[in-house]
Amino acid sequence: QLQLVESGGGLVQPGGSLRLSCAASGFSLDYYTVAWFRQAPGKEREGVVYINSGDGTTYYVDSVKGRFTISRDSAKNTIYQQIHSLKSSETAVYYCAGGVAIRSSFILAQYDYWGQGTQVTVSS
Repeated sequence: QLQLVESGGGLVQPGGSLRLSCAASGFSLDYYTVAWFRQAPGKEREGVVYINSGDGTTYYVDSVKGRFTISRDSAKNTIYQQIHSLKSSETAVYYCAGGVAIRSSFILAQYDYWGQGTQVTVSS
């Protein structure tokens, strides 16, 4: 079965850190561009960061630069997102998505596989 499974979400205080994981089964993430999206209550899903297949180039939206880091562990077939200095406004469900024939994109419809999401709640 081809799927992505996110984990690592939870409740964290403002300024805190989390590491989110996106594990793939049934296919190799090495051949996929992988992005993290998030969706806050009542808002549209938005792209946060992606890592391209092949050269591994990354892109971060301005609001997370310097605080989010995406990385790939090929041996574990997993993508990680390390998050620091979380803000209450970043409370959302975080999703990972993989696309085999795309690069440098946050267009949702271009991604082939999506995880079920992991809840991140930033609150004191």
